[in-house]
Amino acid sequence: MTVSPFDHPLLSGLLGDEEAARHFSVEADIDAMLTFERALAEAEAERGVIPRDAEAAIIEALASFRPDTAKLRAGVTKDGVVVPELVRQIKAIVGEQYREFVHFGATSQDAFDTSLVLRLREAVEHIGLLLSENIVRLTGLEEEFGGRTLMAMTRMQPAIPITAADRIVSWRAPLGRHQERLKELSVRLLAVQFGGAAGTLEKLGDSAAAVRAALAAKLGLADAPQWHSQRDALAEFAGWLSLVTGGLGKFGQDVALMAHAGIDIELSGGGGSSAMPHKQNPVKAEALVALARFNAVQLSGMHQALVHEQERSGAAWTLEWLILPQMVVATACALRLAAELAAQIESLGH
Repeated sequence: MTVSPFDHPLLSGLLGDEEAARHFSVEADIDAMLTFERALAEAEAERGVIPRDAEAAIIEALASFRPDTAKLRAGVTKDGVVVPELVRQIKAIVGEQYREFVHFGATSQDAFDTSLVLRLREAVEHIGLLLSENIVRLTGLEEEFGGRTLMAMTRMQPAIPITAADRIVSWRAPLGRHQERLKELSVRLLAVQFGGAAGTLEKLGDSAAAVRAALAAKLGLADAPQWHSQRDALAEFAGWLSLVTGGLGKFGQDVALMAHAGIDIELSGGGGSSAMPHKQNPVKAEALVALARFNAVQLSGMHQALVHEQERSGAAWTLEWLILPQMVVATACALRLAAELAAQIESLGH
């Protein structure tokens, strides 16, 4: 077993999502940081902060730049973050004449956090598509089986008859609200981070705000004052991820309970047992419950990471690295599994 089940060669077949995971690969991270450095040079040259010749030299160097990953690894061991060594390597290929203009006015957290936001933008788009797919599938179930009757269960005991649509709505309606929440919080989440050494962009002087706005525009991100010790947007996003998986966990739990009773639902493609060949285990439904509980546990860690001492915290920052990528992949996986589970429902109600 690997440290993370999300990229385990076997477990990832159930718990992984390759599209979401690829946005947290080392290649994606470095590409996004280089995108930041390129856009920074362009924005600063446009505003007269660095010479146009320096911009051209940086752009040309980055076009063919391939970092030495062994040195990057050693750099992280020493510096606690990859950016200092990455910038050293870029400066080496830019050359002596223009090296001082590489990463000018920026700090490691600017490149690292903006890289994260650029990659989250792609992950959010993927998750948004999966969310829409689930709404479509559940709407289809409602159209096909909604008029049938189910026995309502309150506090795990039979209550009164309801329609299948009544239960399906409890699965589908939160997903629509999550779509609205995502649109609203994305404005805060997908913002450039650019503050320099301590958030004041002191090296840019009166050009600071203009350069930041130009940088944001080039990256397709919102312009915002530095937020390197203000992590509420990331915590809010983590909360949204947990809300999504929590709702899908309810769907999975309901399906598992109905399958256990064996009277209200028919599923295709259940999981097998090594000891009992007759069994059809609701594997996807169970996984949805596990992923909901996983994200709920991780959310507390993201709230712990809100505690940044003074202008920058290495500890809180590192905690985010441990937690947020797994929450994103868990959510994408849950949405994938939920859509597949909905497709396996062959009959619902009577």
